[in-house]
Amino acid sequence: MPELSRLMPTPTPTLPRRQWLGHALGLALAAASGTALAQAASKPSGYTELRWDDLVPKGWDPMKGFREQNLSAMNDADPKVADMMQKMREAWDNAPTEPSLDGAAIKLPGYLVPLDESKAGITEFLLVPYFGACVHTPPPPANQIVLVQPAKPLSGYRTMDTVWASGRLRAARQGSPMGTAAYRLEAALVERYQAPAR
Repeated sequence: MPELSRLMPTPTPTLPRRQWLGHALGLALAAASGTALAQAASKPSGYTELRWDDLVPKGWDPMKGFREQNLSAMNDADPKVADMMQKMREAWDNAPTEPSLDGAAIKLPGYLVPLDESKAGITEFLLVPYFGACVHTPPPPANQIVLVQPAKPLSGYRTMDTVWASGRLRAARQGSPMGTAAYRLEAALVERYQAPAR
């Protein structure tokens, strides 16, 4: 599993907002192209194994409207940077889903970002394609975030643990403090990630 957290830092005085925005845009493109997590070779019984780029409709471009921007020429104090970030957030929160996947029984690897936890364990979490997504800002496009409601609470898991989540995928947009998810897996089976045998 790739360790991509170094690529998604938060803005600091030493990392200007325009460079941070460039990192965010680059990672969104990587996530949408499916390079953040590898697809396993085996196909479990009853579930279709997906890659993250399978969740993105053909032809949708997360960079649309941003390619012409010269980030290196912008200053952090430039109002255009704040405006661009707002437009990017709106576009990514409304990222389209792949209609053919609505209702499909799927298996998807990813990183776990807890949303709701009780004494029994994690009862709801976001599944994301790369390390640091939704923990750092901005979160990925909504079609690269899956809200997972496990069949039973998960114990022994931490933020950014790698897992396989299996269940019936629904196109159901839902916001959270960590980001907007465009998909939901209900009563999902969650297992620790194991790399496929080669």
